[in-house]
Amino acid sequence: MGARRIQIAVIGASRPTPRGYQLAYEAGQLLASRGTVVLCGGLGGVMEAACRGAHEAGGLAIGIVPGDRGDANPWADAVISPGMGYGRNWAIVSSADGVLAVEGQLGTLSELCLAAQLGLPLAGLSTWSMSELPIHHSETPEAAVSWLMGVLNG
Repeated sequence: MGARRIQIAVIGASRPTPRGYQLAYEAGQLLASRGTVVLCGGLGGVMEAACRGAHEAGGLAIGIVPGDRGDANPWADAVISPGMGYGRNWAIVSSADGVLAVEGQLGTLSELCLAAQLGLPLAGLSTWSMSELPIHHSETPEAAVSWLMGVLNG
């Protein structure tokens, strides 16, 4: 049996800017091209963009939705509905080896805080910046993905 694939949670705005959507799409593509599984909240916005990018690059995108599986975006290759509502944020980050945040509101902040408590590496593109959160901010998806993969591959 082979080694388990790295799983990166891509989190962020449900209503991103056009730039945020593009950043998440490119991040999904880049992660998939490196054989990484993309995890996300499974709905629209950044979640949809990351799933679409991963799916179109031949990767695996898993959406962990707060409600019915039918609510998932069409690019999620697999959908999990833990029946926890927005408590699914815990399921997303606790299933990840690292986190990449793109823009985002309070839901994204909650996921970042949970991931920080777990000691996961955090990368960010146009997202929250707080001294309490050890987020590695990058200007491009390439830089963010390269940093995460470098940390995770030692």
